[in-house]
Amino acid sequence: MTKTHFRSLHHTGQPLVLPNAWDAGSARLIEQAGAAAIATTSAGVAWSLGAGDGGAIGRRAAVDLVARVVATVNVPVTADIEDGYGDVGATVRGVLDAGAVGVNLEDGLASPAEHEERIRAARRVGDLFLNARVDTYLRGLGDPATRLRDTLDRAAAYVAAGADGIFVPGVTDRETIAALAEQLPAPLNVMVGPGSPTVDELADLGVARVSVGPAITLAAYAAARRAARELLTAGTYDALDVDLGFAETEALLGHPHG
Repeated sequence: MTKTHFRSLHHTGQPLVLPNAWDAGSARLIEQAGAAAIATTSAGVAWSLGAGDGGAIGRRAAVDLVARVVATVNVPVTADIEDGYGDVGATVRGVLDAGAVGVNLEDGLASPAEHEERIRAARRVGDLFLNARVDTYLRGLGDPATRLRDTLDRAAAYVAAGADGIFVPGVTDRETIAALAEQLPAPLNVMVGPGSPTVDELADLGVARVSVGPAITLAAYAAARRAARELLTAGTYDALDVDLGFAETEALLGHPHG
């Protein structure tokens, strides 16, 4: 799968929908559900490895996970590499060698100038779809009155540095999403969850990419906790009555390319 093909999946009015995966098994299940591509979630990956979000797992574990996901699915894979784990070039090189075609690279609390350099470092490595994350809304940075302008200014600088797309998590109101989609110089990615506009509504607003971050991971962990609590307290098994059986799971995950 190439960057060109992955880029072609980003359409204003018909967004690429990415239910984020945290391991090879979840990636294969998401692919089976009909996803055109797989995106990883750094938080979900970290939790699955017994670590916290925010760079704790490091480059090697992140790249190893990407390689396992790529080996399990037949659709393009884009990797959440947080802020690049120090040496952005080395991380992106590892992800590309693992077979991914894109990355998310977040600015977090870094200055725009610092993140521009990260983007340039990633771009120098090779051909990939570079989705630059702008955390102004997610982290509540700056003056709310100028946050939209600040976001657009950062996005313009990141695209000039080599970004292919702009990811603005933390935005849920239609007016702001529409303004971002209209004024950004690159495809807009938003992160959704309960209370967000529907995918069809986001398409009408001009969004080109929709992801859910760690939300599916959290839903899976909530199901595990609910089943365990029921078993340990009531001694019953109602939470284990699910629509995914052993044989189907073994057929799907034991032979992922079958």
